[in-house]
Amino acid sequence: MKLGDPRKKSGWVMLQVLLLHLLVQSVHSQNSRNKLNITNPGQSIPGLAVQLRRVSNEKVVVDNGIIQVTFSSPQGLITGIKYNGIDNVLDDEIDDRGYWDVVWYEPEKALEIDKLEGTKFEIITQNEEQVEISFTRTWTISKRGSLVPLNVDKRYIIRTGVSGIYMYGILERLEGWPDVDMDQIRIVFKLNPKKFDFMAISDDRQRSMPSMADRDNAKILAYKEAVLLTNPKNPMFKGEVDDKYMYSMEDKDNNVHGWISSDPPVGFWMITPSDEFRLGGPIKQDLTSHAGPITLSMFTSTHYAGKEMRMDYRNGEPWKKVFGPVLAYLNSVSPKDSTLRLWKDAKRQMAEEVRSWPYDFVNSEDYPLSHQRGTIEGQLYIKDRYVSRLNIYGKFAFVGLAPCGEAGSWQTESKGYQFWTKADRKGRFIIENVRAGNYSLYSWGYGFIGDYKYEQNITITPGSQMNVGPLVYEPPRNGPTLWEIGVPDRTAGEFYIPDPYPTLMNKLYVNPLQDRFRQYGLWDRYADLYPQNDLVYTVGVSDYKRDWFFAHVTRNVGNNTYDSTTWQIIFNLENVNRVGLYTLRIALASAADSELQVRVNNPKSDHIFTTGLIGKDNAIARHGIHGLYRLYSINVAGDLLSVGDNTIYLTQSRSVGPFQGVMYDYIRLESPFTT
Repeated sequence: MKLGDPRKKSGWVMLQVLLLHLLVQSVHSQNSRNKLNITNPGQSIPGLAVQLRRVSNEKVVVDNGIIQVTFSSPQGLITGIKYNGIDNVLDDEIDDRGYWDVVWYEPEKALEIDKLEGTKFEIITQNEEQVEISFTRTWTISKRGSLVPLNVDKRYIIRTGVSGIYMYGILERLEGWPDVDMDQIRIVFKLNPKKFDFMAISDDRQRSMPSMADRDNAKILAYKEAVLLTNPKNPMFKGEVDDKYMYSMEDKDNNVHGWISSDPPVGFWMITPSDEFRLGGPIKQDLTSHAGPITLSMFTSTHYAGKEMRMDYRNGEPWKKVFGPVLAYLNSVSPKDSTLRLWKDAKRQMAEEVRSWPYDFVNSEDYPLSHQRGTIEGQLYIKDRYVSRLNIYGKFAFVGLAPCGEAGSWQTESKGYQFWTKADRKGRFIIENVRAGNYSLYSWGYGFIGDYKYEQNITITPGSQMNVGPLVYEPPRNGPTLWEIGVPDRTAGEFYIPDPYPTLMNKLYVNPLQDRFRQYGLWDRYADLYPQNDLVYTVGVSDYKRDWFFAHVTRNVGNNTYDSTTWQIIFNLENVNRVGLYTLRIALASAADSELQVRVNNPKSDHIFTTGLIGKDNAIARHGIHGLYRLYSINVAGDLLSVGDNTIYLTQSRSVGPFQGVMYDYIRLESPFTT
């Protein structure tokens, strides 16, 4: 090419333009960081070095150029979060706005709440990439009665390029310490009510929300959490019911939830990348976000389970557990963009955190890294000769490792770690990143009753890879099915759920196909549908989807008075084995202060079975379609039955209030065993 060739001049010009473009990009990127403004959620954010400064003996500030977080010292409360031009995304008009707490009590004593405030501040890690700080408190016998008997280590990590705060805690009690019960452990964020007014907890559960002031001026309904909005500032909420339990979620789905501010467009999200430190298995329900605006990270609670799931320590039992890390994540978009992009980006960030679990940046010997964990895999089959002569795949069954116990004990186990997965359509499963320790292997799933437990305990060691091979579960079964009601899925969701009262609705759930059971007051709809006589279900004629009320509740007869109720199942037998034993299987999805009695062909006779007093899961009042699962296998003597029509009477005999009752999961009558 000759000197002065126009193609060469054109190339030089293009190179100059490219260099200028890169320079402008660099300046724009630096300016964006200085303004703490992320214009494109989901992009890789070039961060500044993380800086920590001790402002005073009472305040610590950590700043990564995107987010600036202020902690009280040595208490370890989060008092301020500066982001995207908002001086504090938290409610700075109250004292408690970013904190941990534990609900606890000594046996037979009053309930207490401990905010787990630290007494010592320490820097664990400090470099350009991240800062990890610790706020600790050591318990002594002199603190008995005033503080929960735990050693506390609250940790916070802020990393370069990440617009959020990683949070975890190490809680410990030593051998010989006093007896104690703990009902709840959580992190609470109370956001700036002048900014955040839109809540999102799933793709189809998101809306503008009433304020706490609206709730304060509302009419309290049957319990303090549920209010009828009578004079809200925004008239669109007038006549609606708001209740924090309406926004509960199963833990398997509770990975990201939070709030959106429209001016400026900012999101605040709680991201939970792992359930290993939660209790009660994958379908344990708990709170998420609710009016306030409030966002929670629930580590443990007795919600939808009752005291059967409380953490109770006796006889000086020692214990230690790591809760978290979880991530309080903030994002923003340009004012020209839809704020719903913030939800989409929060889900993207959640997926990234899940992929990164276990984190490699946590600096604690109590938090094992990936190479210090193990893996287990296998394949589950179901053996039910009355369904198939061949073993069938445990299709989409839940399979999990939890502390050693009896079959099904995982749902009330409250002190250890649990690791769950869902098998594929051929029953194959793999559980990765399991902490070293001793476990039982459990399973249950859609379409079959009961709980499976592998006959041997499982020991996971660092780096281990275990294959337990084919596992075969034989669900409870004595004979062929004569009839069945419902689907064994541990919920009452397939049964008839009535329309809510028009004056007691939450418009988030007006779609008849979407979480219909979350409306307030559905328990009282039973008395409207059955004002005098109780439910009668005729096998072969009735349809459980429209004829079986979702909850077996008391009947409201007025003047704050309630009657017990008796449901009937009518079925026809062409012949009867009078010397054999029939088997009635009743699987309950929920029970609240109830007693279920069973009678056959004579409602006045002595019952052939009673559960006794069971249940404190409060799922009926708290808009849950299930609580704790219970399975009963009841022998029915053949001489109690007749050729022709027969009736089983199911009586829920407790009737002090509106929330006593059970939810059925599945009912089946089996004929006597045949070869």
